[in-house]
Amino acid sequence: MSQRQVLQVFEQYQRARTQFVQTIAELATRPQNIETLQNAGIMSLLRPLLLDVVPTIQQTSALALGRLANYNDDLAEAVVKGDILPQLVYSLAEQNRFYKKAAAFVLRAVAKHSPQLAQSVVDCGALDALVVCLEDFDPGVKEAAAWALGYVARHNAELSQAVVDAGAVPLLVLCVQEPEVALKRIAASALSDLSKHSPELAQTVVDAGAIAHLAQMILSPDAKLKRQVLSALSQISKHSVDLAEMVVEAEIFPVVLTCLKDPDEYVRKNAATLIREIARHTPELSQLIVNAGGVAAVIDCIGNSKGNVRLPGVMMLGYVAAHSENLAMAVIISKGVPQLAICLSEESEDHIKAAAAWSLGQIGRHTPEHARAVAVANVLPKLLSLYMDTESSEDLQVKAKKALKNILQKCTHLPALEPLLHDAPPNILKHVVGQFSKVLPHDSKARRLFVTSGGLKKIQEISADPGSPLQEYINTINNCYPEEIVKYYSPGYSQALLERVDHYQPMIS
Repeated sequence: MSQRQVLQVFEQYQRARTQFVQTIAELATRPQNIETLQNAGIMSLLRPLLLDVVPTIQQTSALALGRLANYNDDLAEAVVKGDILPQLVYSLAEQNRFYKKAAAFVLRAVAKHSPQLAQSVVDCGALDALVVCLEDFDPGVKEAAAWALGYVARHNAELSQAVVDAGAVPLLVLCVQEPEVALKRIAASALSDLSKHSPELAQTVVDAGAIAHLAQMILSPDAKLKRQVLSALSQISKHSVDLAEMVVEAEIFPVVLTCLKDPDEYVRKNAATLIREIARHTPELSQLIVNAGGVAAVIDCIGNSKGNVRLPGVMMLGYVAAHSENLAMAVIISKGVPQLAICLSEESEDHIKAAAAWSLGQIGRHTPEHARAVAVANVLPKLLSLYMDTESSEDLQVKAKKALKNILQKCTHLPALEPLLHDAPPNILKHVVGQFSKVLPHDSKARRLFVTSGGLKKIQEISADPGSPLQEYINTINNCYPEEIVKYYSPGYSQALLERVDHYQPMIS
């Protein structure tokens, strides 16, 4: 057998291996093939190919493994159990850029499923190798490493701390400054994942100088980058007043308000979330947002959005209004109440309706003027029906009831209260009757209207326990009218009159 024939055997074997891993990598892109591949024992067949003498076979087998592990946690678990991770970590330091990208992809695919699998990635020493990759010359390698680190960090504070301890944060901040947009996105996303778990982790990101670089990218033309930048700034701002103030000091206002008009709904949502996270901390921060035109911009954004995109804006209005009378009035003047009323009626999701109810309660609870602004938007009957609807979630019922009580306790606009007299259950009715008992003794016009509209008649039909607050309120209202009027509208009075007619003896001359 000649030398050429001997070598031909090796070449055929190499071609067969190459074709095998390429076909598997291709098959792994389709979900319907995954189970068949798994049952055929693909993991144990790919493992030795990671150490193949041919670099393209190594890379393609890593890519196939990544695609499989990405699919579900069983396959990711199989990668861990097959002792494949240490091999990948070793190769991260040794191999070329194509292999590094493929290896980082496998680590990311394993880490994404659960904290336990992410911990397996940490335990095999991957973080140090990934951090070294953040300094690689190739942007694609940096991107793959940043992505894997972000997926480890997103699960919990302990895993995030491990990423911080490996020295990733300053290098991620450098990645944000690179010219490649894809790398910027992934680095901003990783910083967001690191910042979200605790004030201490967010402070670490801030100390590395992240805020200034993130703030500069708020007006980037790339929507996906803006999403990540706004998310990272939100995750930093949410933890404390100090961190929120540091974000504000990076001069994000008024530029961030332009993001509320962005065509990309996630940019709009993340911008509203950032503004919400800042507004909730203090009246001063809320006032700063009002002065920048932030409340009006958020209200417009709610009007131009639907569903969950509305949610952070709806909550932001509640947080602003909760701080003080003046701030609640700023929401009213910017026409926030009608927009929240639309959310209450239009939205199908209970949690969005619950947020709108909560915000309306925060606006209406300050003074009679605030309560009137909410009441005239015809919100009270809607809140009542949501509270009484058995289909409503428990959270929505609780929020609607609380909002109703908050508004009712300040509301002196009687025409808005009157429909509730007929529909409200006893625990709400006492607040409605209580408001009438406060206003009627001092307003003769209202007293007359209360009779002609059927309100007084309705009051007589209410059965209240003697000595209860409701009975006290009813007595106060009845004392505003002559006794014969009260009698006239009492149930059974017309029957009593008819009986008197029956028993009356005419005076015949």
